[in-house]
Amino acid sequence: MDDIYLIIIIVLGLLAMGDLIVGVSNDAVNFLTSAVGSKAIPFKYIMILASLGIALGALFSSGLMEVARKGIFNPGEFYFDEIMMIFTAVMLTDILLLDFFNTLGLPTSTTVSIVFELLGAAVFMSIIKIGNSSGDFTELLNYINTSKAIQIILGIILSVVIALTIGAIVQWICRLILTYEFDKNKNWVTALFGAIALASITYFILIKGIKGTPFSDSKFELLGGVKIVEFIETDYIKIIISNFFLWFGLSFIFIKFLKFNIYKIIIGTGTFALALAFAGNDLVNFIGVPIAAYQSYQAWIVSGIGPNEFNMAILASKVSTPSLLLVFSGLVMVLTLWFSKKAKSVLKTSLDLSNQRNVRERFQPNFISIFLVKSFQSLNKVFINVIPKKTLEIIENRFSGSNKILKISDENEVPSFDMVRASVNLIVASVLISIATSYKLPLSTTYVTFMVAMGTSLADRAWGSDSAVYRVAGVVNVISGWFLTALIAFFVSGVIV
Repeated sequence: MDDIYLIIIIVLGLLAMGDLIVGVSNDAVNFLTSAVGSKAIPFKYIMILASLGIALGALFSSGLMEVARKGIFNPGEFYFDEIMMIFTAVMLTDILLLDFFNTLGLPTSTTVSIVFELLGAAVFMSIIKIGNSSGDFTELLNYINTSKAIQIILGIILSVVIALTIGAIVQWICRLILTYEFDKNKNWVTALFGAIALASITYFILIKGIKGTPFSDSKFELLGGVKIVEFIETDYIKIIISNFFLWFGLSFIFIKFLKFNIYKIIIGTGTFALALAFAGNDLVNFIGVPIAAYQSYQAWIVSGIGPNEFNMAILASKVSTPSLLLVFSGLVMVLTLWFSKKAKSVLKTSLDLSNQRNVRERFQPNFISIFLVKSFQSLNKVFINVIPKKTLEIIENRFSGSNKILKISDENEVPSFDMVRASVNLIVASVLISIATSYKLPLSTTYVTFMVAMGTSLADRAWGSDSAVYRVAGVVNVISGWFLTALIAFFVSGVIV
């Protein structure tokens, strides 16, 4: 009987490799869209920066796979054989579900999929246990961490609305100030934008990259002998101010004396930062369950107790993942990034929906997209009638030249959008994710990065009168897929259990 569980552990290890591949294929859109879409940096350099971010993020993840062990269910309510059934169902569902979305070329959330798979498997297993013991189904609350599930659902809804809205507002303001002729602005204006952008992104790296790593508890005399994580949390105002002035000075030097394109630096830094955050925080989605299963097996095999008698309360404690596993996982993710064709398919969906030009529309209009477009067109007419004509003329002049990128003769070299929008995408996504992380709010990096890109596209007038119904239909399809992810993940993993 012991052999069957060893076989399950081996199978889960193989599934983890497959899950890393399908997961990266879907989540690559999070950190590649801005750089690839703007064509600010040659593709091979984008891939190198993203690969370095992934490799470093995997090492910084620290391996504390809490969500897989106790984030969704209470492990002390289950026995070893039940836990192994839950973990096996989760991994089978996850790899099939993510590959399904990759085949469709639709970005979805690996965080939401793993959470609802764990929730579904644990709920169905709890129902089986309650039914076998002739218990009351109100006892289900003892088995499941219901507050976490509610937080995730609210996180989905809020991240969609907030990211879209803030992305649109920030892009509109930046475009109004910088215009489409952004390369002709005064040096201090460009340096100011560069300082805000780079300060936001580097602070984001501090929040997402250092917190939760083994280095976060390190103490340095330079910081007054306090831990790094404590210094970041208590002196964040000093960090933000000094960070801003440092980057303003550097940006001005880069622009004025070294003649660097600051937008390329922003895009390169932002791509690295988001890739690092992805690997550091989403690695749990791919290897958390197999590692939790392996640690459960190690604890059970030395106990000498039957699999249906060994209580899994041990999973409630913190256990770090061996560094060798993190290095191997990072290597698999980097190789997937370079060679996955499905990653390019998912990326193309996001780029087409945010393209400044007219492209071959993939999605057909539906009643929701037609209703939304007509509603916003009516609202826009109200604003036009209220705003003074002179103000409207000024705004129109600032937004003129939106078709500038169309003047490039080589079709293959035409970017989907310019470097200002690419920079705003990275800045807003970085800030929103870092704020949510600092307040320990549930958030999907996929939802944030995608909806920010859609918001900036809307503000940048990429959705014209002809293409709007198609683009909005595409966004509606993607969002519908996100909710479908949760439902499929829940029920399929439960049925497998």
